Amino acid sequence: MSPGKSAALALMAILALGACRQKMANQARYDPLESSDFFLDGMSARPRVEGTVARGEMSSDPFFDSGKRGGQVADGFPMGVTLELVNRGHDRYDIYCAQCHGRVGDGNGMIPARGYRRPPSFHTETLRKAPTGHFFDVMTNGFGAMPPYKNQVPPRDRWAIVAYIRALQLSQHATIEDVPVTERGQLDNVGRASARPGGLKPALQEGGH
Repeated sequence: MSPGKSAALALMAILALGACRQKMANQARYDPLESSDFFLDGMSARPRVEGTVARGEMSSDPFFDSGKRGGQVADGFPMGVTLELVNRGHDRYDIYCAQCHGRVGDGNGMIPARGYRRPPSFHTETLRKAPTGHFFDVMTNGFGAMPPYKNQVPPRDRWAIVAYIRALQLSQHATIEDVPVTERGQLDNVGRASARPGGLKPALQEGGH
């Protein structure tokens, strides 16, 4: 085959591929949340088939998925509790929980203050002793006036919120014995400064801040 014919065939192949690609790019499709008159509900997106699991969502740890072992809510965490996990839980708690449960978990959020049923405080003896799986199960399936949050909050974030709830519970019932010895001096300094007239501000100014 002559060089001229080879070049012509190559050019034709490139043009054919380009035309094919163009047709595929311009095929009929729906954009996210676009309406449709094909389905009775007017939506183009279809709900997930009941009982199916999306790729990457399968877990081999029932405790991680449900907060239960042997059908009963259990205590502990399916992962290590790190500062990063607690901080993530703090962030998610402020988004999804604080409006009802309050910033410190006392149930005095802005929604109950406007007439919605007040949730119990996390600082009651009952909830302080409740296993971690209880909180995870309630977030997953709802309880009383609280709706389920399994579709809004993925499992790992639910566990992060549980870790933060435990931190809140500790914060409201902590004693000096819970503070590492190396950190107690800072508390002493804060206590002495707050006892002065004007509180902490003059003490901070004395320190040059």
